[in-house]
Amino acid sequence: MAARLSGGGENRLVSLPLSRIRVIMKSSPEVSSINQDALFLTAKATELFVQYLATYSYKHGRGKEKGALTYSDLSHTAEECETFQFLADILPKKILASKYLKMLEKEKRDGEVGEDEAEDDDDEAESVGEDVGS
Repeated sequence: MAARLSGGGENRLVSLPLSRIRVIMKSSPEVSSINQDALFLTAKATELFVQYLATYSYKHGRGKEKGALTYSDLSHTAEECETFQFLADILPKKILASKYLKMLEKEKRDGEVGEDEAEDDDDEAESVGEDVGS
């Protein structure tokens, strides 16, 4: 099996570079050594996951219409499909910088209004506590 792993071309069982996967796995502080079988299985599982994500995104996105898989297809899948929602932060929808700045301004305004309301609620709670205690 090791000969087939290290060989190139059609005889290769995985298409991802095992050395890169080993580096990523070793970057975890809990990992001290990596078994060759574990390395191979991680590479193969990753390869199959990426293939499934791409196929699903192509089928459920605009990929069929355009004849190509686009970033927006992947980000839409990550946002809409429950199975892939853990990727939503990694594959966010692309937005224009102007829209993002407007969103930030709106959040800032909403946050300031929310803080003012919270302070008012605290003042009311204190006055009610004083009335009850008297």
